[in-house]
Amino acid sequence: MLYHLHELQRRFLNPLSVWAQATSELFSSPYSPLAYTPFSRRLAAGYELLHRIGKSYEKPAFNLDHTRVAGLDVPVHEEVAIDKPFCKLLHFRRELPARLATRAADPKVLIVAPLSGHHSTLLRDTVRTMMPEHDVYITDWVDARMVPLSAGPFHLDDYIDYVIEFVHLLGPDVHVISVCQPTVPVLAAISLMASDKDPKLPRSMTMMGGPIDTRRNPTQVNALATTKNFEWFENNVIFKVPSAYPGYLRRVYPGFLQHAGFVAMNPDRHLNSHWDYYLDLIKGDLEDVEGHRRFYDEYNAVLDLPAEYYLDTIKIVFQDHRLPNGTWVVHDRPVRPADIKTVALFTIEGELDDISGSGQTQAAHDLCTGIPKAKQKHLTALGAGHYGIFSGRRWREQIYPQVRDFIRANQRPGA
Repeated sequence: MLYHLHELQRRFLNPLSVWAQATSELFSSPYSPLAYTPFSRRLAAGYELLHRIGKSYEKPAFNLDHTRVAGLDVPVHEEVAIDKPFCKLLHFRRELPARLATRAADPKVLIVAPLSGHHSTLLRDTVRTMMPEHDVYITDWVDARMVPLSAGPFHLDDYIDYVIEFVHLLGPDVHVISVCQPTVPVLAAISLMASDKDPKLPRSMTMMGGPIDTRRNPTQVNALATTKNFEWFENNVIFKVPSAYPGYLRRVYPGFLQHAGFVAMNPDRHLNSHWDYYLDLIKGDLEDVEGHRRFYDEYNAVLDLPAEYYLDTIKIVFQDHRLPNGTWVVHDRPVRPADIKTVALFTIEGELDDISGSGQTQAAHDLCTGIPKAKQKHLTALGAGHYGIFSGRRWREQIYPQVRDFIRANQRPGA
């Protein structure tokens, strides 16, 4: 019922949002006489803010159609390497000129984006930064409300199967980077491959801000998962997709609930941000205005999660801690990170991360006892929050250079 009420509210607000946008333009367009009336800027700013609050936010595009390689502008083509019901594996193929032919040997990187509410475009800056020196692939998870029931359920085990399939396609010289939530299934996938002595094991795995062991410095996010029992989540946050979508009747954890949780963590920050946006519109500070729009176009665009996957994650990762406890079994096979011996490990945490607490990602080193110490590395990014470890100035200037050097240090000779 809650999902249907949300849809009803969305359908009510959409026309209001369109009207507010049109009215804002009436008070701001140089061709409108209303733009020259007293208080026109304040009225235009108010209606623009109303439009932004009430509008629906669709999945943004990556818009990464070029990059710069060795000082030359190079076209980039976004291609689908694998199309699965719940995920598309995207390849940002660089169209290198003949004089840069040797750059085709740049390390191949698989970025596993989180399936936790936001679209994979949240990692746009991660991809953009890596493209000049890497051949980049990324998982683009599909909104569960757009997946028909005929595609079947999607469990955490299926997520692991997807990762193994993608690594098989790109291996054995691929380097895997997991950001936040996927650090857990990625570690499980590579552990299973190592137990099988899979010849296509990746060269390295970089894990950024993930919940490997949430018992270490638990955050507000971790606390919610442990203060409620499993049945509470199943009975209170799982709903069926309304008839307006291809995934009609699929059980999901709705994106709008996840978004409400994100906002509730820092309500004052978001309120101040919108107030500053209103003031910037009045002042005509177009640079800050555009920055606000870009951020919230991404932040407010959310997707639904398959109920099976969401509930598995709550139970396995946050409540039972099966990975650090050594009790996780996938398809009747135990997950043994200690079996990993040849894959280099780099863990990265943000000093100010309020989603994955300090030490939660670093715990991977305690589990991967078979990896030689010379192939292990950890970085705590000073002054960085959760998003700062994969996006923004600290990512580009402090973290990425170390990721790049780590990947190159673990390339197979002659690859």
